[in-house]
Amino acid sequence: MTQKTTSPPSLTRLLQDPSIVVAPGVFDALGASLAEQAGFDTVYLSGASLAYTQLGRPDIGLLSITEICTAMSHIRERTNLSVIVDCDTGFGNAMNVMRSVRLLERAGANAIQLEDQTYPKRCGHLKGKTLVSRGEMVGKLHAALDARESEDTLIIGRTDALGVEGTDSAIERAQSYFEAGVDMLFIEGIRTDEDIDKIMTRFKGKVPIMANMVEGGDTPLQNAQALEALGFSLVIFPGALVRAITHMASRFFATLREDGTTDAFRDQMLDFKELNDYLGTQKMLELGERYEER
Repeated sequence: MTQKTTSPPSLTRLLQDPSIVVAPGVFDALGASLAEQAGFDTVYLSGASLAYTQLGRPDIGLLSITEICTAMSHIRERTNLSVIVDCDTGFGNAMNVMRSVRLLERAGANAIQLEDQTYPKRCGHLKGKTLVSRGEMVGKLHAALDARESEDTLIIGRTDALGVEGTDSAIERAQSYFEAGVDMLFIEGIRTDEDIDKIMTRFKGKVPIMANMVEGGDTPLQNAQALEALGFSLVIFPGALVRAITHMASRFFATLREDGTTDAFRDQMLDFKELNDYLGTQKMLELGERYEER
């Protein structure tokens, strides 16, 4: 028999623990497996990172539900991690939201995040965002909650109102989403300690609150321990992996262009054997041989 990997604790259980959940952003199965090897139990399938890597474009609403579902299914085939999926606006109205939730849940998502921007959306840390009405978003969240097959599939309500209408409006929108029954709240673009104080005064102890750390974004970077002390239950680092890879890849291509060889970069790479050892190539070949015709 093939060896089965042990599933991590459910995301619901992790969020009940006082320790903050740290979820690195990923965009494919290799990144998710590397996160799993590093000891993470949860990852965040970032729509922005998918746009950056699969399309080579910015996060301005160009991605489709099909591309997100494909990435999710590949990650689920490769790992047993809890996966939080960025579903943008749900790709339309309440009916589109229901379809998106069903597709992602069946692909293996453990949590699905929906936001109150108009469609097409844009990155929460870009200017020029616009919002749907609070009532429309509440309806979409009800649709998401009704569409899920299991209550273990969490629905996250995100508001981008802070950068558009101000902190008080964002909190009131979040209150409506909480009353609609979401499992977690995500108030994007928090800028100040005063913002955090207001948010935690309203919601701490009532519903898990999610933080978003974007290098160079609107929210000042803080480490997980500091965010835990402030009352956050989960923190994502959605685009950090892409930024690291882009920085490294730019240097790699410059070296190859200049030298005509990868030799100077060898100490920053896995060689052929090391990569295949990580991927488990030999074990997979041996497994295949067990089923060959005798």
